[in-house]
Amino acid sequence: MTNSTGRRVSASMSLTLDGRYNGPGGPGDLGAIVPYAVTEVARDHLTRIWTGATTALLGRRNAEGFMGFWPSVADDENADPRDRGYAKWLVDVEKVVLSTTLTEPPWERTRVLNAPVVDVVTELKATGEGDILVNNSASVIKPLLAADLLDRLFLMVCPEIAGGGRRLFDDGLPASRWTLTHQETGTLGEIALTYDRAR
Repeated sequence: MTNSTGRRVSASMSLTLDGRYNGPGGPGDLGAIVPYAVTEVARDHLTRIWTGATTALLGRRNAEGFMGFWPSVADDENADPRDRGYAKWLVDVEKVVLSTTLTEPPWERTRVLNAPVVDVVTELKATGEGDILVNNSASVIKPLLAADLLDRLFLMVCPEIAGGGRRLFDDGLPASRWTLTHQETGTLGEIALTYDRAR
């Protein structure tokens, strides 16, 4: 597959020790993740993930959830500057939302596409500049892992075992090797990791 622009595709996800991005209660069961989302390490990690990214690629659920939260943070002068920086970036950046049900863009500077993830990313990589960031949208990250189209993984590992819920790394993925390029451990035992795909 050719990549004429050199755009890197990055994905960010918070996971429990047993590799889950939600608990046994379903998508809203984030009890093992949320306590670690506002630590110093997590906020520094948040800044790292969006720096250099010029396109946000999101699934519908995350797009709607982010829309309900982040714009108010961008306008909040009392918010942590790192949270505010990410919020402003997210409001201003080009956003591509993948959905089979949305018909109208939920935000400004947003395109809604009803197309396979791999096709969308291939097209995005062929045009434009800057990194493409998939932030916490497992429905987008999983097909990209399966197609070996991710160049960087930002993982926040939370020191809890959920014991149930959805896993990011399903059986059947193609084998791949990754190089650890950044690691930071927080006071609660959370670990921020950056892995680059070794090709």
